[in-house]
Amino acid sequence: MTTPDQSGDTLDSLLRGLTDRGRRFTVYRREGDDDVLDRFPNRNVEVATETLPPDGPDPFLVVEEDGTFAGMVSLADVDSLLEPPIARPGERDGVSEGYRVFFDALDDTVFTSIRRRELLAVSREIEDRAYRVGHGTLRVCFQSLSTFRTQLPVYRVLVDDTALDVHVYGAADWEPPAVPGITYHALEEGEDDPLARFWVLAFDGGGHEERACGLVARETGDAYTGFWTDDPTVVKAVATALDA
Repeated sequence: MTTPDQSGDTLDSLLRGLTDRGRRFTVYRREGDDDVLDRFPNRNVEVATETLPPDGPDPFLVVEEDGTFAGMVSLADVDSLLEPPIARPGERDGVSEGYRVFFDALDDTVFTSIRRRELLAVSREIEDRAYRVGHGTLRVCFQSLSTFRTQLPVYRVLVDDTALDVHVYGAADWEPPAVPGITYHALEEGEDDPLARFWVLAFDGGGHEERACGLVARETGDAYTGFWTDDPTVVKAVATALDA
């Protein structure tokens, strides 16, 4: 049986493993746009730049992994992640397709110094994907149950409108109300539990591996280091760590 310490070690191991991946950004920019690299101060990837001709396309970003093309998105949509949209599941039709392309292109890339607003935006993307599938298991850990209090209206919508099975983990510093479809799991060691350092979501895809997605972020001071993923194997490992 996995212990709380081992569960935290599992999530730490996933972070370390993804840090070692060979991700590279190439930013195609306008001549004179020298501050473009300021958009990527906390991304754990190599960043290169290329200058576009005066009559070239709008600036854009190319993502490579181990020398292989992984995705492309406009810099305007890069900015949309840095100031990301936050909307309830089922109400995200106004979220740009470019944002979702960027989300997909940067899965399994470790980000450092993530702000909580960015975590909420990525969390909403995962919750929305679970909402649209409409069934399956969604596991979440917002570190403490009191933090979940502000998320409760969103999760009432999730379980009221779908057949999702939701499991919520956290230090037991608040007694949440009973909600059909939501199961609470108090961390064994409270705020000292290794899992209490992590903000985590894992959706199993509802039987469709291509719909699986997750987020792991470890608190480091007043920010977070983490990644999101569409890899069903990684999502399963995250869910196993939570459910240990």
